[in-house]
Amino acid sequence: MDFSISATALDHLERVRRFMSDHVYPAELVYAAQREELTAAGRPHDPPPVMLDLIAEARAQGLWNLFRGGAAGLAQVDYAILAEQTGRSPFIAPAAMNCLSPDSGNMDMLDRFATDPQRTDWLEPLLEGEIRSAFSMTEPDVASSDATNIDTRIVEDGDHYVVNGRKWFTTGAADPRCRLLILLGRSHPDAARHRQHTMLLIPRDADGVRIVRALHVFGYRDQQGHCEIEYDDVRVPRANVLGRAGHGFQVAQARLGPGRVHHCMRAIGMAERALEMMVERAQSRVAFGTPLSDQGVVRNTIARSRIEIDQARLLVLHTAWLVDRYGVDDVRASVSAIKVVAPEVAQNVLDRAIQLFGGMGVTDDTPLAEIWSRARTLRIVDGPEDVHLRTVARSVLAGQPAHLRAGGPAGRAEA
Repeated sequence: MDFSISATALDHLERVRRFMSDHVYPAELVYAAQREELTAAGRPHDPPPVMLDLIAEARAQGLWNLFRGGAAGLAQVDYAILAEQTGRSPFIAPAAMNCLSPDSGNMDMLDRFATDPQRTDWLEPLLEGEIRSAFSMTEPDVASSDATNIDTRIVEDGDHYVVNGRKWFTTGAADPRCRLLILLGRSHPDAARHRQHTMLLIPRDADGVRIVRALHVFGYRDQQGHCEIEYDDVRVPRANVLGRAGHGFQVAQARLGPGRVHHCMRAIGMAERALEMMVERAQSRVAFGTPLSDQGVVRNTIARSRIEIDQARLLVLHTAWLVDRYGVDDVRASVSAIKVVAPEVAQNVLDRAIQLFGGMGVTDDTPLAEIWSRARTLRIVDGPEDVHLRTVARSVLAGQPAHLRAGGPAGRAEA
């Protein structure tokens, strides 16, 4: 195993670090203040001006669409290292570099399955940052952790499909730049279980699409919005099928694998930033006559955090290396393992940092509380950890490891 990164990635890494220190961290308080102003003006989902400035700067520096793997000249291990850096400011940095979910996953999916007209209409504008998109899969009335439950109806009507249903947690749909909703719905109810669904490309302004609300998550309302949407007799041309009709489940699965690796490395970045803040606080804060860092319980907290972060990072990098060697389809148990470990470690380290900061830690005077909410949410999005534990257990019970053996394909695990 070799987790060293390419010369291209090393160059990107240095430039990403400078971009974070010179532009992203100084913009965080400005971003928060501008969002408050926009919210007070009744425009909570408009991008703050400082974000548009960061986007322009990232493009000018060539820090753009780095998630694209081979198309960006980067392996999964390469991008994993970069994703850790952007995870230190988990919304602003990826958004500035056009690497933010759900757009990154949507672009991967379009790149793999879109027709030439679909690429022209949707993929190219997304890659240029001219528009944004949303992924509309999860539903409030079914257990969406099992995607075969998805029940929004897609019915054939001549040269069109008609869509009826209700979705929520359609992230990105509230952003005024959003132009595309990628929807998974049930089109072939009498087919085999994994051949019942179709993925459709739906223009955000199509008749019958109604944004019901943007959901608050732990009291926070993201700029891009996590939306509940009603689809009421929405007519979509057959040409808007992404991939093949009845193969939507497979298209969705292809979208999620690499994105989970990226999410997990960003979680490592969240944890690293929390640990750095914890150390600074412990060394500068005095209680009972000595710095907090002299207290044994605080030292134990810092040591455990260091150990857990390093363990999680190695597991995620190992999985990224396996994806590079064998492809995501052959290492699903490994991807499931990191999806359990990385968010949990991030949440634990953030929680310890919040505890050390005391009352300040639960306020917006530090980024800890909001980042904690993202880490906790990450234990649910892209499949709850319970489902991923099930995948790992199935691999173990089948007599296979939860990861590929270093010896090669003969050790491949099947999810």
